[in-house]
Amino acid sequence: MKTITNILLFVIVLIPAACHEQTDSRMHLRTEVKSDSLTDNIVIRPVAFAFSALIGEGIEVTQAVTRRNKGGILELHINGFNRSQYTKRFQYRVEWLDGDGLLIQTKTSVWMRMSAMGKSPFSFKVVAPKPEAVNFRMDTRK
Repeated sequence: MKTITNILLFVIVLIPAACHEQTDSRMHLRTEVKSDSLTDNIVIRPVAFAFSALIGEGIEVTQAVTRRNKGGILELHINGFNRSQYTKRFQYRVEWLDGDGLLIQTKTSVWMRMSAMGKSPFSFKVVAPKPEAVNFRMDTRK
C-alpha cells in the first residue's frame, strides 16, 4: 500500500511541472511537436505528460528576439533546444502583425520545415515581408 501511495504522490507532484506554459504568448508549440509520446490517449495523457516532464523530452524555445535590420525590416531570431534523445522534425509558420495588431497579408507566411538534432540547440531566422510589421505570431505542427 505504501508503494502505491508513493507512486501516486510522485505523479501528483510531477503533473504541475508537466503543465508548464510557454512564456511568450506569441508562440504556440503544439503537443505533437513537443513530444512523441502516447499523449494522444486521454487515459494515459496525465502520466505521459508527467513522464515527459521528468525526462525532459521535446523541443523548447529558449529565446525569441526581434530587431530591425539596416533596411528597416523586422527580423525574428529563434533559439531553442531539443531535450529529446531523438531528432525532432516539425514545421513552423510565422505571421506578421502591423501596429494595430492586424495580420499582414503575405505569401511568405507558409509552413517551413525544421529539424532539431537530439540533445542539441537549434536556431532559425525569419524576416518580415514589409517594414510595417511590428510584431509576430508563430505556430508549430508536427
